[in-house]
Amino acid sequence: MKYRAEIDGLRAVAVIPVILFHAGISGFSGGYVGVDIFFVISGFLITTIIINELNDNSFSIVNFYERRARRILPALMVMLATTSIAAYILMPATLLKSYSDSVFSVVTFLSNVYFFLTNGYFSTASDEKPLLHTWSLAVEEQYYVFFPLLMLYLASTARWKIVTLLAGISVASLCLSEYLSIRQFKDANFYLITSRAWELLAGSLLAFYPRTTAGNKPKFDEIMAGIGLLLIIYSIIFYTHKTPFPGVYAIVPVLGAALIIRYATSTTLVGKLLSLKPFVWIGAISYSLYLWHQPLFAFLRMKFQHEPSIEHFSVAIVCTFILA
Repeated sequence: MKYRAEIDGLRAVAVIPVILFHAGISGFSGGYVGVDIFFVISGFLITTIIINELNDNSFSIVNFYERRARRILPALMVMLATTSIAAYILMPATLLKSYSDSVFSVVTFLSNVYFFLTNGYFSTASDEKPLLHTWSLAVEEQYYVFFPLLMLYLASTARWKIVTLLAGISVASLCLSEYLSIRQFKDANFYLITSRAWELLAGSLLAFYPRTTAGNKPKFDEIMAGIGLLLIIYSIIFYTHKTPFPGVYAIVPVLGAALIIRYATSTTLVGKLLSLKPFVWIGAISYSLYLWHQPLFAFLRMKFQHEPSIEHFSVAIVCTFILA
């Protein structure tokens, strides 16, 4: 597929708020929505790849999984090894058992289930979980296991039928998420793929209707891309840990990401902004930044009996960039 610099820029818009949210920086109380943006991007990209390869009769499920493993595992294993050494040195013996359990859940891509069963994402204790952030990787990998198989099974099915099926699953997932939110099943709603699938599917559905140069409307693209960016900024600034999430509130950042992917071209202001070299550079290393920031923050919090200062977090953020 054709490289789009603005998507790397969108990755930067996703990862920086997550890092600043976990650092407790004022003004980023909704920074956790960066994960939702990642879900939309991931759904769009892998579905685009699968559709293109199915159309060319070159799709191989084995090759797909192999590419995912090469993309995900090396950096993840390095982070796990380094974090485990640090945990052995820095963590009290009483916490090493739970840490070991979390490592096992990460390598089996079930950490979202593990953390659902053990603690809430917004609890104070979660701040000192070095591997808490891997829950989102688990959700993505679970999606990557089943979605390509579904696409392969439906390869000979009419496109409109596939889209209808995926849209139906997406609506069901969103309804379940809102139901869990209303019923106060916060941890299940936050961690499990059943209430997150619709976010990935939002990106997947975009891939079925690629942009074409014919009939482009530059002013409309400009407006829609701008709305998309504003929706993301709004959710980052105004959402808090008290916002019922995901549920219907997640529609705001998910729609924002979808609008940017769809309408932010190299000719729009948003597209040009996201294509600036600093955004593209951060986006290109966003996976590694995401991997390293939480372990550093967790060990920093363990060192102090109170919340570390902004200066300490600033040093940790610099270290995150160095490690990435």
